[in-house]
Amino acid sequence: MSEIDPTDHALATIASILEHPEPALVVRETEIIRETEIVVVGEQPVVEEHHAVDEQPVADEHPMIEEQPLVPDHTDADGYSKVGPGPMVAIRLKWTVHRGDDRQYYVHETIGEQSAPVVSGPMTSEAAVRFVDEHEDEARRRFELLRSEIAGRSSLADYERKGEA
Repeated sequence: MSEIDPTDHALATIASILEHPEPALVVRETEIIRETEIVVVGEQPVVEEHHAVDEQPVADEHPMIEEQPLVPDHTDADGYSKVGPGPMVAIRLKWTVHRGDDRQYYVHETIGEQSAPVVSGPMTSEAAVRFVDEHEDEARRRFELLRSEIAGRSSLADYERKGEA
């Protein structure tokens, strides 16, 4: 019997969910004029304006962005973790590095929060972090590919339904 890749199972579940998505609600705010934009997927945005308490225009004010390193600084790989893409926590992939009693590192891969982990290892701390990063990148790439494919199929189905095919 062949071994089933947990990523394939999770992506298939995600694909079935994305075939009939529910409308998404997105709220965005800006700083100076505190503008709230509510967007329901498939509809035009509705904008409500709330003027800030300080009505005086500020000429050279730029939003401050906290500087953060591009890659988190990990002196020890134990506890390093990444979560894969997906619309639901119950089917989202997660990779976490743990140090074993033998001082080697192991990667625990789970789907959702209640699944038993698939353990890979032993490996060095650098190899474990690289393993997590590569698997998360691959899952994200496959998810985006699947999302594009589903979007293309739904566009084609809409086109055919209108009798334009």
